Amino acid sequence: MKGKIHPVLLIISGLLFTSALISVFSNAGSATGILLISGFISLATGVRGYEKFKGFSYTLWIFTAVAASMFYPQYFISVGSFELKKLIVPLLQIIMFGMGSQMSLDDFTGVIKMPKGVLVGVFSHYMIMPLVGFAIAGIFNFPPEISAGIILIGCVPSGLASNVMSFLAKANLALAVTVGAISTLLSPFVTPLLMKWLGGQYIEVNFWSMMLDILNMIILPIVAGFTFNLFAKGRNSLRSIALQIISYTVIIILTNLVFMKTKEASFQVYFLQFMKSEGWFIVLPMIVGTALNFRFKGEIKFMEKALSMVSMVGIAAIVTVITASGRDSLLKVGALLMITSLLHNLTGYTLGYWLSWLVGMPERDRRTIAFEVGMQNGGLASGLALQMGKVATVGLAPAIFGPLMNVTGSVLANYWRGRRVKEEDIKM
Repeated sequence: MKGKIHPVLLIISGLLFTSALISVFSNAGSATGILLISGFISLATGVRGYEKFKGFSYTLWIFTAVAASMFYPQYFISVGSFELKKLIVPLLQIIMFGMGSQMSLDDFTGVIKMPKGVLVGVFSHYMIMPLVGFAIAGIFNFPPEISAGIILIGCVPSGLASNVMSFLAKANLALAVTVGAISTLLSPFVTPLLMKWLGGQYIEVNFWSMMLDILNMIILPIVAGFTFNLFAKGRNSLRSIALQIISYTVIIILTNLVFMKTKEASFQVYFLQFMKSEGWFIVLPMIVGTALNFRFKGEIKFMEKALSMVSMVGIAAIVTVITASGRDSLLKVGALLMITSLLHNLTGYTLGYWLSWLVGMPERDRRTIAFEVGMQNGGLASGLALQMGKVATVGLAPAIFGPLMNVTGSVLANYWRGRRVKEEDIKM
């Protein structure tokens, strides 16, 4: 019975989408939203029954959320007097904590083992996507803040989704993890610099404020995840633990120096902020990790699954809130913005792949670089747009780019998965 329900759901989704289309032409607007949302829900559930297509289920749930926020934005803007956009940064921090909790310093050893691949990957990522975004913003006549959003999505680091696609495509996962980690660590410096250089003509960009926002939204939660992982699994020597905690504390000190510079704070305020950061991002993860290690002896797979689920829900929530907030702007430029986002994404894949081919990298590495260049951390771009106070305009391109890149990435990964990598490519 369980296997038979999925084809039925696919048929139902087709009927619902057809009915939604009919309702549009018959001016039955009130029914269109319900029919479209129901169609996506049915389709997202139905594809779960097919091994080849179940990877699209999550993206279809994102489309469900987008449809709901476009037709019924009033439910996703505020609850009473509380504005839901205030959840974007905390959700992003939780997602980044989850990412950090599944990583360790071992993920950076790829810099030593694969220096050429890492250098090409990071350089390509921060060269191709910002410049392509800048070119698209210059060619198409978008309002200034929409153009800035296109450039912003090009200037952020690669996201966790690129690692998933590399795994599915049988690419070089170790290289993907290392390139993603390095591009993320560089983002507090590179993203504000590129954004000020390329996007400064469209909106005002404060270099130090953007750096502080990235440190708070991305780097410190990842540090907290590293610390949690360090104590929850309990597999490191005391010397290794001490060195890592000192390193993470140095990152917090530097972050708070940027805070001091940005806010023109006194030393007393700096010290209080440092103690607060040390408590949240070092001490608390240390205590929780130690407690879980004592209780479960380092076996915390359930925690990884829970954080993975929270991350998926968090991304969906961020996209939903931004779509609802920017609904009016989307109705004006949505179709063209979708086309340009697709162009931006596909150009990243193409140039990333062929540049790595030009420098003589093997096929598995080319696939990896393609994903690392073409897929971006849309959550960070959305968070930065919120911190600028322009989530309804600057935040639109990231909100569209994210779901689209998951669709194209899944298609490309499944295509490459079916094409064997030559033995000589693996050995190169």
